[in-house]
Amino acid sequence: MESEAEYYYTIGKASTAEFKDRGSRFLAFANPVVTREQFKIQLQLLKKEHPKAAHHCFAYRIGWQGLDFRMSDDGEPSGSAGRPIMGQLESRQLVDTSVIVVRYFGGTLLGVPGLINAYKSAAAMALQTVPVIRKPIEWEYALDFDYTLTNDVMRIIRQSQGRMISQEHQLFSQIRVGLPRAQVALALEKFRELQGLTVKRINVQQN
Repeated sequence: MESEAEYYYTIGKASTAEFKDRGSRFLAFANPVVTREQFKIQLQLLKKEHPKAAHHCFAYRIGWQGLDFRMSDDGEPSGSAGRPIMGQLESRQLVDTSVIVVRYFGGTLLGVPGLINAYKSAAAMALQTVPVIRKPIEWEYALDFDYTLTNDVMRIIRQSQGRMISQEHQLFSQIRVGLPRAQVALALEKFRELQGLTVKRINVQQN
């Protein structure tokens, strides 16, 4: 049986949804995101597409542990927008995911409880319509080796279900690979059997 601790959950594609309350429209946009820079681009694009919106509130969680996160009320009462959106990401255990909710004010004040419900509902609706995918937690390694070892190294990577991140082959080869957490111990054992191969962990993450 596979250990759930070896995987994380994210969304497979972008999705949108709309929630209405007393004239106000809340447009939710859920997107896969892996860096803060990528999120900033998403946010700027939505601000250009909806320049007349009253608020552009959001939350995101990045990294398989969700340690890189942020939320914003963008002028709404404190805790009435970003926190409810973040709550939907957390309740679904989603990471590498952002949700931006664009609000068009309808002329009637909703109050903090109404805002919390609206932002929560809009985010939930967007996330309900998109497939959740499970991905293996990866540890990344840099491999340096004589080019004559290429076939052996590639075989171990394939057997370990590793993901090639980058590779450069000259007299000495350099490969950056992501190894599924469940396969790391066995892969490293096999790598140690190869003379002339140097293995270095590049992204030390918390277990």
